[in-house]
Amino acid sequence: MRKFSKILLLPILIWVSFSCVPNKKVIYLQNLDGNEVIPEGQMMTYEIPEYRLQFNDIIDIDIKTSEDFIKSGFNLKDQGAAGGGAMMGQMAQSGGDIYYMTGYSVDREGNIRLPIIGEVNVKNLTIDETRLLLETELKKYVTTELYVKVKLGGIRFATLGEFRRPGKYTILQDRMTIFEAIAQAGDLTTVANRDQILLIRQYPEGTKLHRINLMDRNIISSPFYFIQPNDQIYAEPMRVRELGSGENVTQTLALLVSSISAFALVLNLLTK
Repeated sequence: MRKFSKILLLPILIWVSFSCVPNKKVIYLQNLDGNEVIPEGQMMTYEIPEYRLQFNDIIDIDIKTSEDFIKSGFNLKDQGAAGGGAMMGQMAQSGGDIYYMTGYSVDREGNIRLPIIGEVNVKNLTIDETRLLLETELKKYVTTELYVKVKLGGIRFATLGEFRRPGKYTILQDRMTIFEAIAQAGDLTTVANRDQILLIRQYPEGTKLHRINLMDRNIISSPFYFIQPNDQIYAEPMRVRELGSGENVTQTLALLVSSISAFALVLNLLTK
């Protein structure tokens, strides 16, 4: 019977040893072996890629003439801004796209449709290039001075897999780092595979899949440090999830005690 108990105890010990996630598997921005050490406080340069408009993007366009400025001064907010702001806030809280009803969507051909001037092709243009194009088109119809403001209707992204709050998000910013996006989704779970994050990115020509290592400090200098509109971030689980693991030492000990109790119960039944 003692030999039999040792045989039953062995799988429990193996399970306990593999169910613990070491700190090095959950710490972000490490100096990994084989890479040049980047000390804290060292200036790290990064390049913000210019985003080019593509199908399904939504842009916010505001057009003012000199008469508008004379009438309302330099207050560029619409008179209905208070009511519109309340509606946008409610849509944001419900997870809706706040610019879907008021912005201009880029269709499959890369066009947006504006009053008077009609369709304008903005595919593969930057925000500044779009603004200059709209100013040129509007001057065909307006002789007065123009003020044209073009902005992305927020950064839309989705998180899937081992996030504490996976879902779709719309953030009203011009740029956002991947760590800000992860924080928005409540951070990754303990069993998320941080060195094998899958980034699904949309390009004007199609879609590409990129693998990202969040534990590598060099990610700050990579082209994936800043997320882009319509990015999807998928966090795969570690293999330890198949065995079961605790979020912390207390939970791991609780699992161990439960396993030992189950083992003792089985052993007691077998000895009767």
